[in-house]
Amino acid sequence: MRNFLAQERIDASKRLVVERVKDFDEIYELFSLKDAASQSDRCIQCGDPFCLTKCPLHNYIPQWLKSISEKDLDLAFKLSNEPSPFPEVMGRVCPQDRLCEGDCTLNDGHGAITIGSVETFITEEGFKKGMTPEFPELNSGKKVAIIGSGPAGLSAATYLLRSGVEVTMYERAKVAGGLLTFGIPNFKLDKKIVERRVKLLSDAGMKLVLECEVGKDITFDEIASAHDAIFIGIGATVAKTASIDGVNASNVYASMEYLNAIQQKNFNMSYNKALDFKEKEIVVIGGGDTAMDCVRTAKREGAKNVTCLYRRDAHNMPGSVKEYKNAMEEGVDFTFNASPKRVITDENGKAIGVEMIKTTLGAKDESGRARMEEVKGSEFTVNADAVIMALGFDLEKPSFLAENGIETNSWGGIVIDENFESTTSGIYAGGDCYRGADLVVSAAYDGRESARAIVKSLLG
Repeated sequence: MRNFLAQERIDASKRLVVERVKDFDEIYELFSLKDAASQSDRCIQCGDPFCLTKCPLHNYIPQWLKSISEKDLDLAFKLSNEPSPFPEVMGRVCPQDRLCEGDCTLNDGHGAITIGSVETFITEEGFKKGMTPEFPELNSGKKVAIIGSGPAGLSAATYLLRSGVEVTMYERAKVAGGLLTFGIPNFKLDKKIVERRVKLLSDAGMKLVLECEVGKDITFDEIASAHDAIFIGIGATVAKTASIDGVNASNVYASMEYLNAIQQKNFNMSYNKALDFKEKEIVVIGGGDTAMDCVRTAKREGAKNVTCLYRRDAHNMPGSVKEYKNAMEEGVDFTFNASPKRVITDENGKAIGVEMIKTTLGAKDESGRARMEEVKGSEFTVNADAVIMALGFDLEKPSFLAENGIETNSWGGIVIDENFESTTSGIYAGGDCYRGADLVVSAAYDGRESARAIVKSLLG
């Protein structure tokens, strides 16, 4: 260990841009054992490891780095899969530069350990060698229903099953995975990775009920009467939009509407063919990871030009730095310090462009973030054949919440206590439907902790 002076940080190799923009295959190559071990060998085994503290799941990062440096894959696999419900997913989609790698001690002059790539390697290599997470028999006599099969729901199912609790998961889509399946493009997360995890849970005894929307195809009362507890993990799926003229034009789309459609296309399902953007001028408004997913997807779909408009500068983009760099490499145009004033429409009501105004960053607000100020008289126009709004998400409020005394707060989030229990006894919630749109790892944490609270309540 502590070989950071002799070994520099290395990132996982990426496929060449000219190749990767032609398909939706993952762009990063997996580490070899040699690379994973050499990166792990750089760890200085801090007495107070910031990487572990910054990780929402508090993964055993120093411990599995040490195991891989010693080429003990069996121990590394067990350590990695203990606090995390799907480490091979986290290694791919977590913004490590903002979390574990961002707080790595070696960032101060030596370059952080490539933690995400090592994390992915551990589980992928373990699966390749026949290793699987362990699940006991479902012998507790207790049953829990999970509404939603996204990261929070899958995480809750994982830890309930590990405690011997029977799980039935209800999902309104045709395929399980929620955001992992329909919101994150294949070039970041191959859907076979998600399918494999879902199969592991099904093999462990989870009952998966697809194309079943609670409140429509089955009543909440039916579920409640058949189970000892319920976990709600329905995410945040209602797109935010800008309060500007022209935003309701037929060719102005929400980010998730677009990403869902292209994933349906990749699954050979029926989809809205108006979202085929080949040879079109596409404008995406927003600066987070979802915006990067949209611009990179549009490039792969053959768009003539793709422009991302963001009201602040590149340094203040809320998304992952690596996703911004990947988008730049793939030919996306960025216009910073520009805020939309209106969507310009033609005589038929279709969007043909966006009127923007230049912005500048002023004094910091209460949160410490610089305020955005418009520059008077600086309006300009960006042409567009279609506009995608990637401005975040609000929470969906299905009627079964209020009907069952499940309170929500002023912005629609489900109210829970320190045990993730809602205002109705026996009903728990976590993920984006409680937090608002957040990271996959945060949803995974909520699912895990909810499951632990449910197990304690049911089994003592």
